[in-house]
Amino acid sequence: MVDLPAWVPEDETKPAPMPLLVLQAFVNTREADAGTDLLGDDEGVARAWLHEAGLLASADETVDLAQARALRESIRALLVRNGGGPPPTAVELAALKALSERSRFVPLVGADGHMELQPEGDRGAPSGLARLLLIIHDAQRNGSWDRLKACRNDECRWAFFDRSHARQGAWCDMAVCGNRMKNRKLRSRRGRVALP
Repeated sequence: MVDLPAWVPEDETKPAPMPLLVLQAFVNTREADAGTDLLGDDEGVARAWLHEAGLLASADETVDLAQARALRESIRALLVRNGGGPPPTAVELAALKALSERSRFVPLVGADGHMELQPEGDRGAPSGLARLLLIIHDAQRNGSWDRLKACRNDECRWAFFDRSHARQGAWCDMAVCGNRMKNRKLRSRRGRVALP
């Protein structure tokens, strides 16, 4: 397996290519199965992770953790849709829309003439979090967006990158979540069978 940056969860089995990996790791800061949340109430832990992932300019930068968590769940709703789930509701998209309304981007010309957009960062939104909008935008344009999905298991919703040829991957881990879902469906079918 490829060596992943330190800010990516150790148990990541289906990592996305950069820069989608940043978005995937951001969504996976909450691990439902383990009950952990890197963007929880410990602001020091949250700022350190966001800085390491390149989403804060410094570990001292102020961040509204409630807004960051809402943004994470807004993006997760998009990934649920990519995985075959329902379209996100207006409530689920509210944090993403709020960030987009507060963000401004400036074009930069690199030494090789390559054009790039950078978040401005002085309009009430951390520029690093606004970077997530650019990652989504670029992935939607280059066709890689629909491969980043959230696990279909309602108790998991872990973000994973679908590398399957047919783009039909459904679970973050077939051995764990896939088996859970298959067993649930089997129990449900058995429960509906009429006994003689």
